[in-house]
Amino acid sequence: MTIIKLTKSTPAAGAPFYTPAQDPPAGTALNTGAEVPTLFTPFKLRGMTLQNRFVVSPMCTYSADDGHLTDWHLVHLGAFALRGAALTIIEATAVTPNGRISPEDSGLWQDSQIAPIKRIVDFIHSQGQKVGIQLAHAGRKASTLGPWHVKPGVSEVATAEVGGWPDNLWAPSAIAWDEGYPTPKEVTAADIQSLVQSFVDAARRAVKAGVDTIEIHGAHGYLISEFLSPITNRRTDEYGGAPFENRVRLLVSIVRAVRAAIPADMPLFVRVSATEWMEHTGQPSWDLAQTQRLASILADEGVDLLDVSSGGNNPAQQIKVSKYYQVDMAAQIREALHKEGKGDKMAIGAVGMVADAEMARDVVQKDGETAKADLVLAAKHFLREPEFVLKAAAELGVQVAGPTQYHRVHIPKSQRL
Repeated sequence: MTIIKLTKSTPAAGAPFYTPAQDPPAGTALNTGAEVPTLFTPFKLRGMTLQNRFVVSPMCTYSADDGHLTDWHLVHLGAFALRGAALTIIEATAVTPNGRISPEDSGLWQDSQIAPIKRIVDFIHSQGQKVGIQLAHAGRKASTLGPWHVKPGVSEVATAEVGGWPDNLWAPSAIAWDEGYPTPKEVTAADIQSLVQSFVDAARRAVKAGVDTIEIHGAHGYLISEFLSPITNRRTDEYGGAPFENRVRLLVSIVRAVRAAIPADMPLFVRVSATEWMEHTGQPSWDLAQTQRLASILADEGVDLLDVSSGGNNPAQQIKVSKYYQVDMAAQIREALHKEGKGDKMAIGAVGMVADAEMARDVVQKDGETAKADLVLAAKHFLREPEFVLKAAAELGVQVAGPTQYHRVHIPKSQRL
């Protein structure tokens, strides 16, 4: 008698196409009885639980079609989820057409841009992983060419002939990014209210696309970052000038509006530049002390994670680069929050030069000392090594699940047929 063994895989729940369920998802530490470093322990933010502490940082790729993501983005982003990244954040996505860095940037200012994002979300969810999106406005740094088009002697500005909008740049004050760049328009109070609503509308579209979290981009010299800095914000109204409370008002307004518009169980992230690296000028600038003050405010406003980066607001910046240069600032912000008793209100993410397993472990490790951060964000290293999570696990001696379909890679040679 012939015995037929049923071997059909359980399909991934909710996926609009057939794929085997990843149970558990790639990058999940297996229960072997061995001690597991914090890097491979779960982390919960509101209704989102990550199986490890690795996050793919948002990275612009200048490859969207009128703001619509394409199959290129599906393959690009899906590769990270497939290989164990617990959370992948979709690149800076403009909330208005003039908020794009380049004419080929991602956008979410119209409903037709929801479906391409949902396709990516569906794939990442089919792998048991989480996906976020970064909402942004590029301010005075908008309407530029993709980096591979920029050559010596060629202007970085995207003119109207190539789909740019150099005559419609927004900024807190009419101060150009650098010589040879257009002078932006100083936004009006009405423009600001419109901008806040654009963030809300984009956030609602992101929710329809099924994302697990939303990040507001307040770093790197883009519009919100420009408002934070007294160098680029010379306004005399309630949104600017010397008073700290005025310069943070736009970001706080956007946070409040977006927090109210998204589900209560959806975590909200904010990315900031901890410093604009202009201390050498002797003039007032955005710095770590102000970021610590801002962090305290954002924790009270319902932000769940502060993503700590730096720089990008002035071409004259002098960055003091070292291996832990941004991680250390994240650690100081986290320490200040905990001293205020707000450490449980808002987590901290560290990004910058995290390119090996031991450093990633060190950033989040809790072994009797305060961790430097709660999540590790990496960008360039994921481009170099999409399997960063799996390689880090192997290097640290942690046994983790791999992609089901790649099972032969994860079993000892002696057990292979």
